[in-house]
Amino acid sequence: MENKKNYSIIFIGIFNVLLFIAMITYICVYAYTNKIEMMDNGYNAHQQLLKSQNIRGNIYSRDGEILARTVTDDEGEEVREYPFGKVFSHVVGFATNGKSGIEKFSNYYLINTSLSLANKVKAHENEEKYMGDSVYTTLDAGLQQTAYEALAAHKGAVIVTEVKTGKVLCMVSKPDFDPNEITKIWDELTEDEDNTQLLNRATQGLYPPGSTFKIVTALEYYRENGDSYRDFSFNCTGKFKSGDNVINCYHGENHGSLDFTKAFAKSCNSAFASMSLDFNRSKFESTLNGLMFGQELPWEFGYSKSTAICNDELPEGDMMQLAIGQGTTLVSPLHLNMITMAIANNGTLMEPYLVDSIQSDDGKVIKKYDPSKYKDILDEDEARFLQEQMKEVVEVGTASKLKGLSYTSAGKTGSAEFKDSTSDSHAWFTGFAPCEDPEIAVTIIVENAGSGGEYAVPIAKRIYDTYFDAE
Repeated sequence: MENKKNYSIIFIGIFNVLLFIAMITYICVYAYTNKIEMMDNGYNAHQQLLKSQNIRGNIYSRDGEILARTVTDDEGEEVREYPFGKVFSHVVGFATNGKSGIEKFSNYYLINTSLSLANKVKAHENEEKYMGDSVYTTLDAGLQQTAYEALAAHKGAVIVTEVKTGKVLCMVSKPDFDPNEITKIWDELTEDEDNTQLLNRATQGLYPPGSTFKIVTALEYYRENGDSYRDFSFNCTGKFKSGDNVINCYHGENHGSLDFTKAFAKSCNSAFASMSLDFNRSKFESTLNGLMFGQELPWEFGYSKSTAICNDELPEGDMMQLAIGQGTTLVSPLHLNMITMAIANNGTLMEPYLVDSIQSDDGKVIKKYDPSKYKDILDEDEARFLQEQMKEVVEVGTASKLKGLSYTSAGKTGSAEFKDSTSDSHAWFTGFAPCEDPEIAVTIIVENAGSGGEYAVPIAKRIYDTYFDAE
């Protein structure tokens, strides 16, 4: 009896020891695999300790320009300085009054240091703080400055990406703010509910896509009809009526006799509204899902989900509105740029990213972010079909201001109405260049400006000019 009792005690003891070891192992593994999230937690006092020991690291553009650094003011206090002021305000973000942008995304590395022991000893002997690790971004200072100036006083957004890598070269949002003044203007920015200066319109803004959505509608038509799209014909009188539903072309323009390519190039609302009535609703819904509408995007920063609804219950009038990017359809510039990237990259979407590497102050690479394929959202044949359609928009259509330059380009314009019973519209352009071997994708929205061809395309031209002149 005594032996059985002893065995029970031993068994319970061993079980408790194993349970304790398992718990400790779990805690250690969790702490290691989630060290960045734990460090960035606002309740973690260790950040203050690191701040007392380390100087917050710098943030650089891909061409070596300093986008953020820590300096000492006249009172001997450390302050965060942003040499470009408002130009990178949303994408780089700020590090006081909370954090945003790259400052938030890379906070763990910026507040830590990976200096060699010898350099730490040297700093300690000089009674200096250790320099934190620096962030090298994918952003191009020249492109960013060009896009910022081109957008001028308009509200809107610009995003430029490398189609083969996913690197984000430029991200501008207006209205903006000066991160150097963030502490002074914080109350002004946050107390007024109508103030949207902190909103990154490139990733969080949602807009009716207007005629840029005809890229999606054209894809669906091709998927359902294949090469017989060449047999498509439509006579545009400036409007299309089905039952009680009427779709007007932009400013009531009469496009006359059209084949498919010309209908796309001229951005004929009537033709696209007409073709949508014959779509298989289930197939179109599948296409929308495959293009990530209502889905998660491969993007590690904050963003808003796009919406485009198609089902058997959708009224005919709403189906026609969907086909031309109006009604309840909403998209972010980021999402539209991803679709454009995939078209330019023969159907393959690379995950867009902003941080290229983390390096110590003495030049050691701590972490490298490499290009990563997300998935094929189109097959190669579909991508080439859309490439050809978008080339014609420049050659004979609404983006003709990009024709005859030292480089070739392709794209789609949009003039997206956003108020009922008015002619107010946002100006869109999304496209890529060069056509022969696409390198960059550019997406632009200019709020309440009017025609995409008149207001967004010239901005794209300035961006392309800067990019290709720098090569």
